[in-house]
Amino acid sequence: MDTKIKVQQALKAKVMLWTDVNYHDMEEIDNMQSIPDLESVLCNVLGVYLPEPKRGVLLELYVQTVLFCRECSFKKEQTSALLSIIKSIHEANIETPLNNIEQCYGYCKELLLCHSVRRPPFSINLFSSKEVNCIFKYIQNSYMRHYKLYKYIFTPQVKLDLSLTYSGIPDHEDSSAPEGAEALPKKDSSPETNETSITDAEETTLGPASAMKALIEKEVREQMMLLSGQLDQRIKEIADQYNRALDSPQPNHKAKK
Repeated sequence: MDTKIKVQQALKAKVMLWTDVNYHDMEEIDNMQSIPDLESVLCNVLGVYLPEPKRGVLLELYVQTVLFCRECSFKKEQTSALLSIIKSIHEANIETPLNNIEQCYGYCKELLLCHSVRRPPFSINLFSSKEVNCIFKYIQNSYMRHYKLYKYIFTPQVKLDLSLTYSGIPDHEDSSAPEGAEALPKKDSSPETNETSITDAEETTLGPASAMKALIEKEVREQMMLLSGQLDQRIKEIADQYNRALDSPQPNHKAKK
């Protein structure tokens, strides 16, 4: 089993006209009116052959994108490009189980820029500035707002398995007693020594090395719980920050020619 966590590679935006959905596919998509028929076509065109619930979640994302394009009266080439943009953003999100929302957010803006400014072969003016603002708002509300949900469904969960090694302390303490015998305090003719041994019988049974290991492991567990709580709070603060950014109106920036 691979225990390495994949780190996201650098994302480079490019023109995605007819990349995943060609003209013939778009004609077939436009002819589908019912949701089940539309899901069936998108499943074949975009290759959504995944087990549930991944399949249903991804098809819902693509179906809603097509419905959004119909609502905006987009042309075939515009719908094809937007489906590829959504697909590319989703793939960038699930490439790593780590938090990469800032990279995905910037990648989304670069993709829209590639399709709104005429600068062949690096970008084309497929969408107007008004359409870009509308698309950007749609992606914010439909995907970025649920970024962590998609991350949770489509990426493996990462768990920390912490093991400790102790320098200079053997894994098993030496004992001359036979296997299965209980450790007993040594008897001594002196009453004072005998009383001390009986009082410290429990510590003698555990041994100083075992007691030290237990103490260290307890401290490490407490620190890990504290760190986990701090990370959860930080993730919540970041999510709240982006939610506020999504709710705020976006300025209308005109592309420079």
